[in-house]
Amino acid sequence: MKNLFTSESVSEGHPDKVADQISDAILDALLADDPESRVAVETLVTTGLAVVSGEVTTESYIDVQEIVREVIREIGYTKASYRFDSESCGVLSTIHNQSPDIAQGVDRDGAGDQGMMFGYATKETPEFMPMPLQYSHSLLKELAKIRKQTDNMNYLGPDSKSQVTIEYDENGKPARIHTIVLSTQHDAGVEQAQIQSDIKKHLIGNVIPGELVDDETIYHVNPTGKFVIGGPHGDTGLTGRKIIVDTYGGRGAHGGGAFSGKDPSKVDRSAAYASRHIAKNIVAAGLAEECLVQLAYAIGVVEPVSINVHTYGTGKMSDVELADKVAKTFDCTPQGIIKRFNLKSPIYRKTAAYGHFGREEFPWEKLDFVDRLG
Repeated sequence: MKNLFTSESVSEGHPDKVADQISDAILDALLADDPESRVAVETLVTTGLAVVSGEVTTESYIDVQEIVREVIREIGYTKASYRFDSESCGVLSTIHNQSPDIAQGVDRDGAGDQGMMFGYATKETPEFMPMPLQYSHSLLKELAKIRKQTDNMNYLGPDSKSQVTIEYDENGKPARIHTIVLSTQHDAGVEQAQIQSDIKKHLIGNVIPGELVDDETIYHVNPTGKFVIGGPHGDTGLTGRKIIVDTYGGRGAHGGGAFSGKDPSKVDRSAAYASRHIAKNIVAAGLAEECLVQLAYAIGVVEPVSINVHTYGTGKMSDVELADKVAKTFDCTPQGIIKRFNLKSPIYRKTAAYGHFGREEFPWEKLDFVDRLG
């Protein structure tokens, strides 16, 4: 039996990711004018309609309808044939004020909710991310670039999904790519044979290193044979339904909380970023080959109620010693995390597609604590 592990990603045009990007675009707009904004916004998208709801406390005013339409336009839903396009879709906003019961705890610099958050890092890739997920993201980012910037595949629609299966050797190291699955929305009348040929020619060869594929690598391209109806017309999208795509592709662990549409007082988001930062710096410092960090909080309480480190037997010291080192080295209070990563800035919309981790543009990806841990 081969040792296989699979992760998936979805494109910016996937209905759930459309919803995530709208929620985070609204968050960014509010933070740009009022960095103290408290935001918890959810979005639903379906045929011809986007519904935005949630709780906000802010001194800012934003044009929700224009923000929603601009996100949809930039993703690429601009054709009436999609049955969901930026100019004609309806936009309904039901945003109201944040609960004062929640606000009184956050106003004392405590956590915005209870819960546990996880961060993970591995030496499998230069990004310290699991290889199956990293390549799943890379395939879709490149496919979006082809769709928007070239004429190579001008029949592409915005909605797509990928899945990569890695075969690992007896030492748990990536050996080869076993299977690549890619489904992409396309215009009517395009033959599957052309899509398969174009995907291999213009996409896979530009993303996947040749040494990882061989004659036995399996490819499934649009395996149903047709993907014309897609996006919010093909499937309702909701904020927060792709938390495994957002994080580590099923590796490590996940506390269950979604990210998009939440300001950084919500530890679902900020502590997940802090956990990743800690785990990545531990691995980069050579203290472990693989690391999972858990932070847990109580609503309104400043300090985390627990810090746990798990190195899967690869640590250069015990997991308990590492957890003690983390507690002494990192400020894991909500305000400490916000300050360390400057999280009151409007940086969130670009996190809402292709993963929140493994991308150097984000401050929680910095290896700025390696020397302190060494």
